[in-house]
Parts: sequence; C-alpha cells; structure tokens
Amino acid sequence: MVDSDEVLVTPASERPFDITSIEPDRIVVEFVRDDDERTLRRDQFEVLYNRLETDPDGVSLTELPAGVEPYVAVMSLSTRYVVDESDGRLSRADGRAVNETPFRRPAWTARTSPERVHDDAVLLADALEREEAADLESLSPESLVDLYVLLSDVQRGADRLRQEIGDHLLGYIGPDSRLHGRFGTVHRTTRQRRRLKDDETILDALDEVGIPHSWVMGVDPEKLDVVLAVTDLQERAVYDVDEQVYVQKTAVEEDEKQSRLQGLRDQLADLETEEAEQLRDDIEAIEDRLETVLAAG
Repeated sequence: MVDSDEVLVTPASERPFDITSIEPDRIVVEFVRDDDERTLRRDQFEVLYNRLETDPDGVSLTELPAGVEPYVAVMSLSTRYVVDESDGRLSRADGRAVNETPFRRPAWTARTSPERVHDDAVLLADALEREEAADLESLSPESLVDLYVLLSDVQRGADRLRQEIGDHLLGYIGPDSRLHGRFGTVHRTTRQRRRLKDDETILDALDEVGIPHSWVMGVDPEKLDVVLAVTDLQERAVYDVDEQVYVQKTAVEEDEKQSRLQGLRDQLADLETEEAEQLRDDIEAIEDRLETVLAAG
C-alpha cells in the first residue's frame, strides 16, 4: 500500500493523508495538516468500483466532491487502474502500462502540533513585519495569498492545539471551579452532544409509539455525493444549489515554508551579540517587574 515515509494526497485539493487502519468494511485515514480523521467505507468503494468497471471513460479527477477525493486516491493504488494526468481521469488499465500513482508523495518531516503552530506563527509574524498588512490595498496579490495561507494554517493548528490543551486542563479544573493564568482565566463548561443510535434501535423505538418510519427516513448526503460523482445523475436534480464566491486554500508550499524558517533561524543565530544579550536582560527585567506587580495585586 503506502510506506511509512509516504502519504497520499487527494486528487484535486492535494490534501495529504495517512492510512491509519484497514478493516474488512472500512479504511480509516487521517489528514496530515489538520489531523482530521475520516472513515472510508467499503460500500462506497463498491460504488466507485462498479462505475470504473462499466464505464471505459472512468472518473474525472477535476470534478470530484471533497468527500470522494480520498476514495479515488486509494483506488489509484491498484494496478487495475491507471491515472491519465493529461486527461484528468482515473479508469481501468485495460492492458495499458500502469505508472506509479501520482497521488503517492514523500512525507515531510513529522512535526508535533505545538511545533507546527510555532513554525506557522513565526512565519506569519515575519510576513506581517515585512508587509503593510494594515493597508491591504497596497499589497500585491502574491503577498495577500501568502498572508491568507499562513493565517489559515495558524488558525487550523491553533484550534487543534487549543482542543488538546483544553482536554489536559480538565484534569485540573473541578466542577464549577476556575483556573487562573497570567493571561486569563478558564472554567469547566458542560454541554451535551447527540449521536444517533443504530437504525434498528431507532426504528424499533418508533414502532413502540406508533410513529411511521417515513417520518424520519432520509437521504445520506455523503453516499449521495459518491453516486453523483460516478453516475449520470445531475446535481441539480437532487440539490437546490446556491452559489457562494469565496477564497479557498488549495495548496501549501511546505518546502518553501521550511526554507524560510531555516533562514529566520539562521538570522536569530547571528544575533548572539552584546546588543542581543542586553535586549534579553531588559526583557527579563520587565518580566520580573510584572511578576512583582501581579503578586502585589
């Protein structure tokens, strides 16, 4: 399948993901950049398989819904299929030479959540210092793209890390209690989240009180998207479509980010001068005075 030092990327959006487990009825994957876990189900693979077996044109890679992309990336690992990058399609090989799937990529050096947030925050701070971000009209389109991508990466990483830290904090905060830090205060909050029971249990419960099944039966949007991707069913036949125009991040140049980070690290290493040492002493003195004031308060 995929080596430990490799990842797969989704065909259109190029989101890298790892295959974390393979079960008889499912494959579990995890998207690398946002730690988002996703279950790919066997019956959905069967829908794709049937389309690829019966349609010589295969599946277009440029028009895939986001939820279908990882299915196609995994299917491309099979020597039964070939990816035609010029035509942008996945189809049966039918005797054609099968090249290595273009969706298998080398994995970059793994970083922990704190390291990713730190690195992206350093890059964002550097970009904000170099650009006049207060005057967006004066920035070039390329500069705006860089700021947008970095802001997106910092937001995603910070949200994930915030959740992880919050989970650890629960061990220190009792019911109705608060915990104070230098920069703020947190308290324990309880909320309920509902999760559906299995279909059989739900239908039995409806039967007990005389509720028709038709009142609650519906369409699974995820399964419907797979059907739309691999059949001739038209989207507007099953969806009311409202168009919304917005900017979406579709790729991150990790190599360029790492190169810039190394340059910043080299610059910091060059600051080991008497002036830099004095600056650190001044900062430590300010921190000591703040601690004294806080303790007195």
